[in-house]
Amino acid sequence: MAEKPLRSFTKAISWRVTGTLDTMLLSFLITGKLKFAVSIGIAELVTKTGLYFLHERLWNKIKFGKDQDPEYHI
Repeated sequence: MAEKPLRSFTKAISWRVTGTLDTMLLSFLITGKLKFAVSIGIAELVTKTGLYFLHERLWNKIKFGKDQDPEYHI
């Protein structure tokens, strides 16, 4: 079963929100500067969302590890 692009995009957003919050927290703990931490988080949110979406779409085309769809459906 292939995933539709909207599902891949939704997964990308949910994963990036989680990752961005982690990045912001770590950036704040390291620098002690909230504005700097938020700037880093926003930058990586935009770039990594796009990269994750492209990564998902590429893997969706690869048959490795997928079950074959039957030739007919009942």
